[in-house]
Amino acid sequence: MSGIPRDDSKSKMKLSDDRIRVAILGSTGSIGTQTLEIARLFPDRIQVVALTAGKNVDLLAQQAKEFNPECVVIGSHEAEARAIAKGRFNCPVFFGEDELSRAATWDRTDVVVTALVGSIGLLSTVAAIKTGCRIALANKETLVIAGDLIADLAKEHQAEIIPVDSEHSAIYQCLMGESLADVSRLILTASGGPFRERPIQSFSSISTKEALSHPNWAMGPKITIDSATMINKGLEVIEARWLFNLPADKIEVVIHPQSIIHSMVEFVDGSTKAQMGPPDMKVPIQFALSTPGRWPSHHPVVSWKESQNLTFTKPDLNRYPGLSLAFEALKEGGSMPAVLNASNEVAVDLFLQNKIGYLGITDLVRAVMQSGINSAEYSIEARLEVDRRARRCAEELAGITSH
Repeated sequence: MSGIPRDDSKSKMKLSDDRIRVAILGSTGSIGTQTLEIARLFPDRIQVVALTAGKNVDLLAQQAKEFNPECVVIGSHEAEARAIAKGRFNCPVFFGEDELSRAATWDRTDVVVTALVGSIGLLSTVAAIKTGCRIALANKETLVIAGDLIADLAKEHQAEIIPVDSEHSAIYQCLMGESLADVSRLILTASGGPFRERPIQSFSSISTKEALSHPNWAMGPKITIDSATMINKGLEVIEARWLFNLPADKIEVVIHPQSIIHSMVEFVDGSTKAQMGPPDMKVPIQFALSTPGRWPSHHPVVSWKESQNLTFTKPDLNRYPGLSLAFEALKEGGSMPAVLNASNEVAVDLFLQNKIGYLGITDLVRAVMQSGINSAEYSIEARLEVDRRARRCAEELAGITSH
């Protein structure tokens, strides 16, 4: 992808003699809190300058007290959020989703960690890219909705985009020093989620609690459900297409239950590179902040003195129809990936509210994708309009009144 440097010496990042100034969008979520764990480990290397949260004002206030940012943004406009925040911050406080871009473009920021969940992260990521800073990208929806536009913007503004997802971080690391012309295929690994061995005929009875019990990773509720349906892996395929500028027919997915190999790159000479480690998101987060260097730390490592059973199987698309929907969206092109993402966000939210069943998630996504919503118009505004239309369609099909 334009913006990911192939020559590590060209990185504009400061090295260890200066602290890097970091803004964290979504600091109270899973990726955000783990990013702050990295900041605690390296107070001599990282200065937190901006923090944002949706409605979790209490945790945001605790974070601000510890890290003394120069600004905070609370995504909610609600009077309750303002009342809770009053007097609790010793820095400027801004309210509303439209203020997220303020944190993303805060003065002299070196790295913006985009840890927001959902399409809400798109505009603030665009704003950060236009400053030319490094983007530590954990908001996959940005590339799913507008990957082609983001690639062009990153190239225009010479902004580095370093992926935080463990799979894309693995591929990024495997490609360092390599030429894309020598790549035969990218191989994304997937754990298979909690229902890898569950009989398919029992899927209609899957409860929310069961779907939220991931066997390997501790994540937020939305991404955990996406992992169970494997729509998450489909979104990662779309991400990889734009991050690494390779067509969909060079991107494959394999089930790897142990989650030790985070992804692989196969080259034209028959060799394969893999990046390995325990399932710990702090490792790719730290890499996104430190590259082209690596900072010494005590994250868990694989004990290679013990027997390791690493297995791989082809995903069963009857078990994981969400994966095939993503490939279909990528093949159709235009704004269809945005339709996939928007309808899935609605469907997952309905499932978490127990308003639809587990199988209803992919059924609803498929129905919206087949409704004829798509656009070839090349602009962020057009993609966001498609996003809104797809959400309304999903709500109407599910019998929910839009508001």
